[in-house]
Amino acid sequence: MLQRIVSCWLAGATLALVMFPALAAGNGDPVAILAANRDATGAFAPGTVTVRADYAGQGLQGRVETVFDAAGGAYVERQDIPPTSGAEGFDGRIAWQTDLSGATTPQQGGDRPALAANTAYRHANGWWREGFGGAAVEALGRDADGDRLRVTPRGGKAFEAWFDPATHLLVRLREARSFGSSIDVRYRDYERHDGVMLPRTTTIDDGSGPAGLQTLTLREVVHAPARPASAYAMPAAKPGDWRIDAPDGRTVLPMRLYNNHVFVDVSVDGKGPFPFLVDTGGHDILTPQTAAALALDAKGATTSGGAGEKTVTSGYTRVKSLRMGAAELRDQTVMVLDFSPKAVEGFQVGGMLGFEVFHRFVVRIDYGAGTLALIDPARFDPRGAGTALPFAFYDHMPQVDGTFAGIPARFDIDTGSRAEVTMARPFVEEHGLRARFPRGVVTVDGWGVGGPVRSHVVRVPSLAVGGISTREVTASLATQDKGVFTDAGFDGNIGSAWLKRFAVTFDYPNRRMYLAPLADPGDDVGTFDRSGMWLNLGEGGFTVAEVADGGPAAQAGLRAGDLVTAIDGKPIAGMLLPDARRLLRTTPAGTRVLVAYRRGGRDGEAALVLRDQVPPTSASAGS
Repeated sequence: MLQRIVSCWLAGATLALVMFPALAAGNGDPVAILAANRDATGAFAPGTVTVRADYAGQGLQGRVETVFDAAGGAYVERQDIPPTSGAEGFDGRIAWQTDLSGATTPQQGGDRPALAANTAYRHANGWWREGFGGAAVEALGRDADGDRLRVTPRGGKAFEAWFDPATHLLVRLREARSFGSSIDVRYRDYERHDGVMLPRTTTIDDGSGPAGLQTLTLREVVHAPARPASAYAMPAAKPGDWRIDAPDGRTVLPMRLYNNHVFVDVSVDGKGPFPFLVDTGGHDILTPQTAAALALDAKGATTSGGAGEKTVTSGYTRVKSLRMGAAELRDQTVMVLDFSPKAVEGFQVGGMLGFEVFHRFVVRIDYGAGTLALIDPARFDPRGAGTALPFAFYDHMPQVDGTFAGIPARFDIDTGSRAEVTMARPFVEEHGLRARFPRGVVTVDGWGVGGPVRSHVVRVPSLAVGGISTREVTASLATQDKGVFTDAGFDGNIGSAWLKRFAVTFDYPNRRMYLAPLADPGDDVGTFDRSGMWLNLGEGGFTVAEVADGGPAAQAGLRAGDLVTAIDGKPIAGMLLPDARRLLRTTPAGTRVLVAYRRGGRDGEAALVLRDQVPPTSASAGS
C-alpha cells in the first residue's frame, strides 16, 4: 500500500525551550551534535506551522500538507494524491488515521502510538531540550552520511538520524514502521523560511527499489498563532457512501470457505458477480483480471507487502458500486492488486472486501451456517452475538489481548489468514518458542502478498482471547527475515482456521468483536496437512510447490515441480484444489494414498502414508 509520508519537517524548537550550551560538534557527543544542529537550523517562535509540499512517486502525483504545533508536536497531515487521499494525526493523546475511503479510526494498537510519539517529538525538536526531552539518545559513530544517533523518545520507538558534520543539518532518518516495513528518508537542498532551515527536497525509500521512491518538494511554509489541541483531534465524520436495501437493515449472503478463506459473491458496477475474499486484514481490492474485465484503468505503482517476503506493486481505480446482496458501497477508490494468484487459490479470485466494508457495516461471519451478514450498525443488537472482546485498531487491523501457551500476547484478527495462529518472529525469539516446542515441521504453510510463507509449525497447549480458550492449537512460528511476520507491533495473527470454531461478529464502530462457539465446528478444526507437500494449481494437474524434509511426500519420492494428475484414482480434472488440500488434512493418519504424477514427461505413482507432522503437545513440548 501507499507508504504514509514521513511527517518530519525539521521545525526549530520554540524560543521558550531550554537550550544546550554551544559545544563543538564532531566529537561523537550527542549533546554537541544536537547543539550544533540547533544553531544551524534555527527556531520557529511558538505557534502553528503549516508546510505544503508537492508529491511525486510510485506513479502518482499530488500534494501533502502538514500542520503541527511547534511547541508540543501535535500534528495533522493530509494527503491528496489522486486518485487517493487520506490523513493522519496526533493530538498529544490519541493517534488517528483517515483511509482513502474517508473512514477514520483511532490508532491504539501495534506501534502506531509509538510512531505518533516519534513524529511529535521530531516536530517539536525534543532532542534540543534539556535531557533530550526525555528521550534516550545514543551516538553510533560517524559514517559516510555523517554523525549517526539512535533516538528513542519517551513513549516512542527507536529511530536513527544522521547529521552532516560540515553543515550540522539533518540529512538522513531511518525508522522501522508497521507490519515489518521500514523507511529511509534523505533531506537535501536546504533553504531558509522565517529564519529556519528546511529541506526543499525530501526523498522516502521504502526498500522496494528505484520505482518505489517518493519525493516531496517544499512549496510553502506558513507560521501562525498556536491552535487549541482540538485542532489536531480525530475527525468525527462518518462516511455516507453505503446503504442496505432491506427493511430490517441487514442482508445475509451465502459464503464459501475455500482454503480457510471466506468468499462471497460481489457485483462491481452492475457486472459479475465475482468471488471476493473477505479479509479483516485487507482493503477493498480488485484483481487485475477483474479490472480488465470491467475495462477499468489502474493508476500508480505503489508498494504493497503482506505475508510473503517480497513486495509487489499495486495501482488504484474508481468504481461506482460494490454490491453484496442488498448492501452497497458507492463511489469507491479501490486498489488493483494480484493478491492471490489463480495458481495459489485454485480459481480466479475477483477481489477482496476489507476494512472499508467492515468499517461501514456490522459483519457477522457464521462459519457453521456458511453465511455472512452485513448489518446496519444503527440496527445491530449485540444480545446473542456471543462473548464481547474489545479491540484496538492497528492500522486497519483489529488487535485483541490474549495468551499463547500461557504467555500474554497481542493478536491481530485476520480472516484472510488460512492458519489457526501465526506467531511473529520477534515474539518467537523473545520467548524461545522453537526450543520450547521443538517437534513439528518447517514448511510452507501459507501463501499471500509477497509469495510463500514458511514457518515452523507445532502444536501448543492453549490459545486464549478474552475469556475464551481453546486447547491443542496448531501454531505457525514465523521463520522469515522479511514481511509482516517480522513486525514487533503484534505478537500473533489469528486466522480463519481458529475462528471457524465460532460465529464471529465484528462491530468496528464500537471496536468490539463477538465470539459465539459453534456446537459442531466440523472435522476440519485443528487439523494440519498430513501429506508433507504444498500443492498449487498447474496445467493439467496440481503442481508440487514444496516438499517438507522427511515428510510423507518426500519419503514417497515426490519432488517439488512434480505435476499431480490423480489422487487415489480420482483425476485432478474433476477436483478443486481447496478440496484436495482439505482431503490431505482430514484423512486419518496412517492412511495410504496413491498419487499419480508426471515428471519430465514421464508418469509415475507414489504411495503416501499420511501422518501427523504436528504432534500433540504431550509429545511436542520440550519441557
